[in-house]
Amino acid sequence: MKDDKPQVQFIEIADDFEGQRIDNFLRARLKNVPKSMIYRVLRKGEVRVNKKRIKPEYKLQAGDLIRVPPIRVPEQEDAAPVSTKLDRVAELEHCIIYEDDHMLVLNKPSGTAVHGGSGLKFGAIEALRALRPQARFLELVHRIDRDTSGILLVAKKRSALRMLQEQFRNKTVQKYYFALVMGEWKASCKRVTAPLLKNEVNSIVRVNPNGKPSDTRFKVLERFKDATLVQASPVTGRTHQIRVHCQYTGHPIAWDDRYGDRRFDAYTGKMGLSRLFLHAANISFTHPASGEEMELNAPMNQELENALVKLRKA
Repeated sequence: MKDDKPQVQFIEIADDFEGQRIDNFLRARLKNVPKSMIYRVLRKGEVRVNKKRIKPEYKLQAGDLIRVPPIRVPEQEDAAPVSTKLDRVAELEHCIIYEDDHMLVLNKPSGTAVHGGSGLKFGAIEALRALRPQARFLELVHRIDRDTSGILLVAKKRSALRMLQEQFRNKTVQKYYFALVMGEWKASCKRVTAPLLKNEVNSIVRVNPNGKPSDTRFKVLERFKDATLVQASPVTGRTHQIRVHCQYTGHPIAWDDRYGDRRFDAYTGKMGLSRLFLHAANISFTHPASGEEMELNAPMNQELENALVKLRKA
């Protein structure tokens, strides 16, 4: 008779995982375990590192020995491995705009989450791992919203992940998004610094004086009848930052299901648009190995381009 009872695990940390937070390590390792359960066993001290209790923010060191307690999750069907024959997985191969031994850069399609969870069987990172089975390490450097398209950085080495994330923390990475917003954006509105507060229950973000400092720079690129194409550059990296800052100024982004305006969706729908018009178009950073200054561009997909053509005619 098969014994399905969960067992205690002991994991020794290799050099590649040095510097990673214990909570993020466990979330990546324990794929089917709910995030809430991982934080519960951490909080209760059931996870030990070198026989000691640790906090979720503890950063792993090479040679650390982690004790992971038996964790029983609700019974569910075994998740099938992500198939590279699925259309949405296969198309990501053609969305890779840069790759070397240290990193990979994806022009993520709209509608593809960056990772699985919350009812999603897989996201971009799981699909990339299926496409690159020989890669020992593939981790997201940062995240973008599911419905936002464009540049997504993925590290292929732990050292590259640490160096790239340090650049994000130090705000030396420059990111530029294209957004189609409602109405006539004033040229004088070049910066929005409204603080943002996230509701942890429903993930809705609102401008709130008790929120976190947030800073987005804006530039008008093109004007249309009843719409403006702007370039948005987030200085801070808050959840839904560009979307909420646009809404706050009275110029919500087209087809934003959380912070948008149905009237604007109806107008842009006549132009052939049916998705969030927010695209991570450009990024500049320092290569984690060579030190070379990198600048990468991700073209918009045909639906966004066609919508702009029709807006120009209108």
